[in-house]
Amino acid sequence: MTKPKKAKSYQAPRGMHDILPEDQKYWRYLQKKAESLLEDYGFDRIDTPILEDVDVFLKGVGDATDIVSKELYTLNTKGGDHLVLRPEGTASIARAYIEHGMHVRPHPLKLYYWGAMFRHDQPQRGRYRQFFQFGLETIGDASEAVDAELIFVGWRFLESIGLKGINVQINTIGDQNCRPAYIRALRDFYKARTKKICDSCRERIKENVLRVLDCKEPGCRTIMQEAPQIMDFLDVDCKNHFRRVMEFLDAADVPYVLNPYLVRGLDYYTRTVFEFVPEDRADGAPVLSVGGGGRYDRLIELLGGSKTPASGLALGLDRIVAELKERDISVPDTVAKPKVFLVQLGDAAKRKSLPLFEEIRRAGIRIKSSLGRDSVKAQLRIAHRLEVKYALIFGQKEALDGTVIAREMETGVQENIPLEKIVDELKKRLRE
Repeated sequence: MTKPKKAKSYQAPRGMHDILPEDQKYWRYLQKKAESLLEDYGFDRIDTPILEDVDVFLKGVGDATDIVSKELYTLNTKGGDHLVLRPEGTASIARAYIEHGMHVRPHPLKLYYWGAMFRHDQPQRGRYRQFFQFGLETIGDASEAVDAELIFVGWRFLESIGLKGINVQINTIGDQNCRPAYIRALRDFYKARTKKICDSCRERIKENVLRVLDCKEPGCRTIMQEAPQIMDFLDVDCKNHFRRVMEFLDAADVPYVLNPYLVRGLDYYTRTVFEFVPEDRADGAPVLSVGGGGRYDRLIELLGGSKTPASGLALGLDRIVAELKERDISVPDTVAKPKVFLVQLGDAAKRKSLPLFEEIRRAGIRIKSSLGRDSVKAQLRIAHRLEVKYALIFGQKEALDGTVIAREMETGVQENIPLEKIVDELKKRLRE
């Protein structure tokens, strides 16, 4: 006798996760705090498709980066399009800027986005295959003040949600005028040490040696400490730009640390780069940055637009939520608590409950109900749990009489009120 097949157990795809109702308050809180701050600083929201033409990232991000060479989710459509689930937001914004002729708008153009990104990365703590970011982009201004403003806004956001002690790590990677000499010196340094670095870094030396500085392998990190530093190769313009960025940060009292080996993982960066890194954990677990960014003066030109300076940052929302939880930082639920709970009993009352509920809701009174339940006791338990001020008890008799019982939850005092007066009566009582 053959054994019956075991039913398949379905789970979220590896490296992706559900955000359950009890965690939604974190996401609502972060979005509300972000939108309030960004509105004050003059950023407008933009939403781009989750799917993009793969060339947006091959040309913009760089085909030698880990994101493009190893981590893209690509697909071919029936119409012959070669698409990709977006792995980051900046290249999509640059594409939208060109496509919609946004160069004619007043500049600098300040935009922000909020949404899901996808990378076929190795899942581990704080590293997901579907993850959420919000990012800022300032397009059309080459000023060092723009870099400093973005760093300040990112840092201020993290401070405002209770994440104190965030280290701002900054560096400059120069530009096309001074970086080539540094790249040659860096390649010569690592070629003499190929046997001491990991296999991935040996490949990076051939494709883009700056990626070696982004390696997280302990052995490679040790060797990196002896590598040439970009500061010794900067031309006058890049030195002055970086110096002025730091002067702005000093004036704004933003605590920062110069990290001469910070390069970020994308090819489009020029000059200023930065990351937001939490303080070391008490349990010794690895610390992951919660965001970062930098200047990208050549990206829009690479994608077919005119030469346009720009700078941006992105913050990882999944990591920020995890950091809030690890620090046991409570966040307020931005959804207003209900003031009233509608308890109903019997078919006649249920049929009339929906229009009654809607009438009260449209009057601006926060109300909840549990329409499918028949037990008054069970519904009152829900009302207690929600900590409402009043329960409205609507049964068969009340439905026939055109009344409803208003029960004050704290005292248990009840009063019959005509249906046509219930809204005015609730408003009056809730004001008291």
